[in-house]
Amino acid sequence: MKHLPKHLRPRWRYLAVELEAWPDAGVRRGEFQRAVWFAAANLLGDPGSADADLRVVEYSFRDGAGEALVRARRGEVDRARAALACVSEVRGDPVRVAVRGVSGTMRAAEENYLGETAEPSREDDVAFGGGGERSGVARGERVDVDDAGSWVGATRRDHG
Repeated sequence: MKHLPKHLRPRWRYLAVELEAWPDAGVRRGEFQRAVWFAAANLLGDPGSADADLRVVEYSFRDGAGEALVRARRGEVDRARAALACVSEVRGDPVRVAVRGVSGTMRAAEENYLGETAEPSREDDVAFGGGGERSGVARGERVDVDDAGSWVGATRRDHG
């Protein structure tokens, strides 16, 4: 089978995406891909989802933070961004999805937008709610506190 001539091949845009979840969330690539497809189908319908043709081409996630490179057809970037904004959970874990930027090549997207995962996380004991110390995970100014098996998002206290 012959390849299509260059002028007939589909053109792609690559969306660099930042992911953030609770520290114990284990979001795998296939689960994120299904969540993206589901969000696109719900927002755009089956024909619109097929036109956008969203596909996760690169993915990394650990310790509650990660990034992905999502491919979309040229001309469908706005619809792809809208579909990604509709992803609020993956396999029951709440997830924040933010598009860092869009490029015409994978290489440009990687160089310009990827490699800047959320601040490194570190576990620590924190004072929370006047009830003594609890286990927590700090990422920059944000702190996720383990409150009897569920997570609570907080910020650092000012010592002014």
